[in-house]
Formats: sequence, C-alpha cells, structure tokens
Amino acid sequence: MSGDTGDTTEHVGEVGRDGRADQPGVAVEDLQRLWAPWRFGYIAGGAPIEGCPFCVLPAREPARDRESLILHRGEHAFVLFNAYPYNPGHLMVVPYVHEPDLEALADEVADEVWALGRRTVALLRSELACQGVNLGMNLGRAGGAGIADHLHLHAVPRWVGDTNFISTVAAARVLPVALEELYDRLAPGFAGSVPGSDGRTEA
Repeated sequence: MSGDTGDTTEHVGEVGRDGRADQPGVAVEDLQRLWAPWRFGYIAGGAPIEGCPFCVLPAREPARDRESLILHRGEHAFVLFNAYPYNPGHLMVVPYVHEPDLEALADEVADEVWALGRRTVALLRSELACQGVNLGMNLGRAGGAGIADHLHLHAVPRWVGDTNFISTVAAARVLPVALEELYDRLAPGFAGSVPGSDGRTEA
C-alpha cells in the first residue's frame, strides 16, 4: 500500500451551485452531468445569486425569463427548469412565497402548485413522449432538499432504461439536449389557459 489514506469524504459535493438549481453542480451522490452539445455555462456554473434563487429569479423582469429558465409565471407559483437535471426536461414548480413547510402554504397557493404540477406532467408526456414522471417534493435537509427554506415540486420525465451503464459505472448522466432547446420546445405549452396565469411575480 502507498500509505496515502487521505479522507476525501468532506469534499464530496463541494462545488459551485448555479442559482437556477436546487442541488450542487455535481449533485446527489456525486452524479455528474455530461452535456452534449456542450455548453460552457453548464460546466462552469452561472454567476452566484445573492439570496434565495427561488425568490431572486422571479423578481427579475419577465423579459429575462428565458435566461432564468422560467417557463411560466402564475398568480401564486411559477415553473422553471432545473439547471442540473436528472433527465432532460426536469422541471420545478415553485410558489413565490418563501416557505419551507408544505402545510403552511395558503390553500390557494397549494392548489396552484398542484395544478401547475398536473399541467407540467401533461406537457412532459405530450412534448417529450416520456413514459413516466417522478413527481414530488424533498422537504427539509433530511428529506434531501438542496434549498430547504423554499419548497418546490420536482417533475422529472422518465424513460424505460434511462438509468444506463454510464450512470451505474461512471456516476454520470448524459444529457443530449441543451436547456435552451428544451425551453423553446416546452414554453408554448404554458401559453394556454392555466389557473393563475396573470404573470404576477409577488407572493
């Protein structure tokens, strides 16, 4: 043996976090994202956001929604891409109110979050032809939330066999579609009638 027994555990996951994601750039269990086509911004990470990204991003002018990856603004909640997705089309539904506890949401806010979750699932099925969807929340640090103080609903499209050898052997995901391309493909799906679609950005 070389005698080098340095423990690197403390460094696992210690990478910059893009403000549009709820997880580190090398995310859960060191899962890496291999983008093809490559986009340097996804590798280097975006400029740090001061404060809660789920509050900062919707407070920007709507003209910056594509840059912020916000697909839809409702009255009480909005929909955006996860910048470090598990699969292409990984979306999040987020209430404007900065709240960690699901049970503390006002009824009208919770209703819109779930309504947008349903609309998101339908859109992923119709536009990406996914065969399944993981829909759910990670509540609290112990529950796996990367941004524990602002709850959000994940919608991850799934296909049979999408966890392949490279994920199992190399702890990496291959993502064949750029976020900009998916944004342009999915955004029209929120242009129709959606509960609370007046574009308000305040909680």
